[in-house]
Amino acid sequence: MASTQVETVSSGADKVRLVLVGLLVIGALAAFYLLSKEGPVAQWGGLVAGLVLAAVVFFTAETGKRLIGFGRDSWREVKKVVWPTRKEAMQTTAFVFAFAVVMALFLWMTDKTLEWVFYDLILGWRK
Repeated sequence: MASTQVETVSSGADKVRLVLVGLLVIGALAAFYLLSKEGPVAQWGGLVAGLVLAAVVFFTAETGKRLIGFGRDSWREVKKVVWPTRKEAMQTTAFVFAFAVVMALFLWMTDKTLEWVFYDLILGWRK
């Protein structure tokens, strides 16, 4: 079994950026509540400005760049997906429903058979 080793390299500057992001988010939330007396425009403006600034700082850090790369790779993979046609989707759905009905009938018949065997034949309890 092959062992894969994951290396995470983050510099001190990246750690400082991530701490700054956390502080900016906290500051944005604090601004939202502290600016409540100034009106909704100032309140929401402070929140949005703080969150946008936090996002900008986050996406300049290595972690943010990796997240962007992951998003690009994921989008590239989604484009490769071959979606079923309407006919294929309907046939598959019908098969699943039919299988569920057959299994329900089988389990019901098994339950009733075991009930009959145990209660009527073995124990002699008549309903």
